[in-house]
This record gives sequence, structure tokens and C-alpha cells, in this order.
Amino acid sequence: MASISFASYSSYYKGVLQFVDSWLYGPFFKHWSSPPPVLPSPSVTAPAEMATGYSTLMLPDGAKLAYEVLGSYYLGSAEPIVLICGMTSIRTDYERLTRALIKTRPVLIYDHRGMGNSSLTPSGEEDMTIELLARDLLFLLAHLKWKEVSLCGYSMGGVITQQLLLLPHHPTAPTSLPFTVTHILLAGTRSVVQPSAGLKLPVSAANKPRTLAERRENARRIVASLLDPRWVEENGQRFEYLFNRATNNLTQRPTEVITRQGSALQKFKFDDLLHNFPRDVQIMVIHGHLDQVIPYHCGEDILKRIPWAQRPETGNQPGQIPSFDFGHYWYEYFDVQVWHHVVDQFLGKRSVCIREYN
Repeated sequence: MASISFASYSSYYKGVLQFVDSWLYGPFFKHWSSPPPVLPSPSVTAPAEMATGYSTLMLPDGAKLAYEVLGSYYLGSAEPIVLICGMTSIRTDYERLTRALIKTRPVLIYDHRGMGNSSLTPSGEEDMTIELLARDLLFLLAHLKWKEVSLCGYSMGGVITQQLLLLPHHPTAPTSLPFTVTHILLAGTRSVVQPSAGLKLPVSAANKPRTLAERRENARRIVASLLDPRWVEENGQRFEYLFNRATNNLTQRPTEVITRQGSALQKFKFDDLLHNFPRDVQIMVIHGHLDQVIPYHCGEDILKRIPWAQRPETGNQPGQIPSFDFGHYWYEYFDVQVWHHVVDQFLGKRSVCIREYN
């Protein structure tokens, strides 16, 4: 197999993400007399609690993080969980899962620097790396002064989660965590750079502009790639909601920041440190056979590198999933209570040191 240089990947990601911003996250509605409709069905609207405002935290370098602690009435009685966004994502993308989880525990959602309601440094010139994003999360959790916490990292968020847990073993700047991570869910993610992972976009002929219809269709394909054809066919109204939400210009997903995120995902490296993962942390890998963005074998690779990690069980009992037939947008599959039970029962398992892997 021919090797491809990082420069080639970087150029590819820049072109891909410029397309994504222009025709997926850009101001679609300027081409119509009115904005694309947001479906009114109460089953697809965001929870009221998620629309009431957010807090901001100034980071040491001057960047700001926007965050919300939902279900805060459970603080002190149930362990909080942090939902960590993937590339291009913002905190409200988690609305379906969050709506379920806040019934039993506090949930922290936040926007990565430069995304959503968060901002870059005043100069905007910081080097965007997975380590930087992990240290952002560390600063946020330290600010909240929680003693124990669980983490759910989705896609790029899963990479950030692993990097965070390995900060105490950083080769040049080791940093202890002032809190205990008890459980980790790694969803649709990887532990090493995977050149085969990422959005698959159609390539147009050079200097041949796409028509508006072609651009709109390509944007739909991008959103659909997070799911699978059968899901899209059977969940048309929900798909339209997800599509309209993603293409709404108010959701603040800047090309330049997404490009930096894509670049960061081609440069991280901590596989040689994974043996330092705390053995008393419960780890679950959630990865569907139908994932078109991060191939299923990436989840299998995590299980080999972290051999005490587990998958969800399949079955029809609470805490089990019907099957592994789901795509990258994992929490859009099945009744959301399925995932609620999976998370709650997993977080209910107390940590046990697995010495045979020492």
C-alpha cells in the first residue's frame, strides 16, 4: 500500500472541512426566501433546560469554555457524567441522550474552544492539539471541584478522554488529576491515528462548481453518513431535524476551528502510554457495525490495547443493547432508554483493580 504523507492528509482535511462549513454548517438559508424549517414535534425539540443559558469559564490562555451542568439537583446523590463532543460537534447535539440521563444524574456538557458558545484565545493563534483540548477539560473539571466523575467521549471526544487520563504520565509535562475518574465510555472513537477514518465526500471535477441542488444533496449525505441508509429511511422526521440543526448558521461551527480539529486528529500519539491507564477505572467501548465514519475495527483495536475494557452486552434486558447494528451517531439508535439503562448500570459498577494486567 502506498504511503500518504501527513501534509497530504492535512491538505485533504482542509478541503473537506471547507466544503463541510460552506455546505453543511454554513448559512444555508441565504439561498431561500426563508430559513429551513425546524420541525415542531415535541419528540425532537431540545429540552427546555438546555435552552435556559450557560456558564463560561476563562481558561489560563484567555480562551473561554461555555458549559452547562444539567440535572444539577442530583449533585451529591449521583455521580456526574461529562459528555465530550466529537469533531464539528457542539454541546446541544447531545440533546437526545442528555434528556434521558438527567433523569437520574448530573450531566456536564460543554463546547470545545472555538465551537458553539466557546471562544479561542484573543489572538486565535493557539496550536489546536488533542492535548490542549484535554487540558481544557481538566481545567473545567478542576473548576467545578467534583471529587468523582464519569466521562463519555464520542469520536474526537473519546480521543480527548484517553489523553486526559494519560496526562499524569505525560513525558514532558506530567499533570495530576485533582479528581477521580471512575468510569469511561468510549463511543465511536480510536486510540491511534486511523487514516481510513473520517467523512467520505464526493470529489467534483476541478473548477466545476456544483449546483445548489448538488450541494444540498452532498450536505445530506454528510449527515446521513453519521447514520445508515435504513435508519434514515425509517426515521425521516428525526433525520430532517438533525439535518436542519446541523445546517443552521446559528450553531457556530467555524471552518477554521474544524480544520484545526481535523489536523489535531492526525497528529495525536499516546498509544505507548496506554499501559498506564488506571486499572481501577471501568471502561466500556461502544462501537457499531454500521459506523461509516470511524470503522468498527477501531473499536476492536481499543479492546486489544485496553484488554480490561468491555463492550455492552446484547439482549433485551435493562443495561443491554438489542444489537451492534448502529452507526456513528450511536445514541440516535434504539429507544433512548436503552442507552440510559446502559449508562446507569455501567456507572453503577464499582471499580475493581484488575491485577492480572499489571
